[in-house]
Amino acid sequence: MRIRAGGALLAAIGIGVLMTAVIALSDGWLTRPGLLPDAGPSWYVWQRPQRSTAIMVGAWTLYALHQIGFWALIWYGQHRVGKYSANLHKVNAWALAFNAGFVLLHFLQTQLWYDALAQDVSIWSSQFSVIILLVWVLLMENDRRGLFFGKVVSTPGGGGVRAWARKYHGYYFAWAAVYTFWYHPMETTTGHLVGFLYMFLILVQGSLFLTRAHTNRWWTVTLEVMVLFHGTIVALNSPKQLWFQFGWGFATIFIVTQMHGLGLSRGVKWAIAGAYAGSLAVVVALLGPGKLAVLPRVPAAEYAGVFVLATLFAVGLWIARRVRSVDAPEQAGARH
Repeated sequence: MRIRAGGALLAAIGIGVLMTAVIALSDGWLTRPGLLPDAGPSWYVWQRPQRSTAIMVGAWTLYALHQIGFWALIWYGQHRVGKYSANLHKVNAWALAFNAGFVLLHFLQTQLWYDALAQDVSIWSSQFSVIILLVWVLLMENDRRGLFFGKVVSTPGGGGVRAWARKYHGYYFAWAAVYTFWYHPMETTTGHLVGFLYMFLILVQGSLFLTRAHTNRWWTVTLEVMVLFHGTIVALNSPKQLWFQFGWGFATIFIVTQMHGLGLSRGVKWAIAGAYAGSLAVVVALLGPGKLAVLPRVPAAEYAGVFVLATLFAVGLWIARRVRSVDAPEQAGARH
């Protein structure tokens, strides 16, 4: 029986929302260790005060099985299927079931042992894995929607680098999603709940490779924009109160870049831009013009990141070509 990818996407979103609700309900029975007080931006609160080797071996083992298995499914899809369809391929059904299974395992692991990868690795590794993912999307979508107001921008390495980024993005995105997913215990704070819902949806997106649902532009932009809500909610619960920096910073990226890939009319774009400008004016009127100083931070970092990432890819591809060009004459000589 053929299953439409769009229908599977809607069903998976519903299951993700339901799983998020289950995590929220678990607040009533989740046994937490004695969490240590917040020690600053590099400290992650939600971890055991004392490391347990047995618990961490279990967490790392589950993470590794999830990571390697997801990569294997993506590889299989690229090498054994290789064509897009409006329906699910068998490998998509396998991937959805595989990721759903590990979501349940992580929930059970949190209930029994609580600790996740945060015990052993820096919080910055989790945050930057997602930041690079968002920058990678801006780079590979440059050819389709442009980078600034619909205009395609030349980046280091040109179209070849952007094509390489599109071809292999699935492996990095799978790592960023699975690693971040296993970094956190399934806690019940608002920030955790929105973050886990976000990870569930990215895992769903990664599972729908080689389907039309995977390239639905409204769906992919929704995934990009969700970071606005997650970042703002987390910032609202942070002592530094950087909610404006994240909320309106990511909104700026939507206005400058993301909305231009949706096929909107000029009038609709101006209406959205007007709503953005109006909300910005309200915040400035209430909190003062000093807020404007932090507005460019998020967009500037992401747009600069596009050129840094493209440069790294260009250098890596140049080195790979040089190595192949050196190996080719040696192999030819060996045959003679």
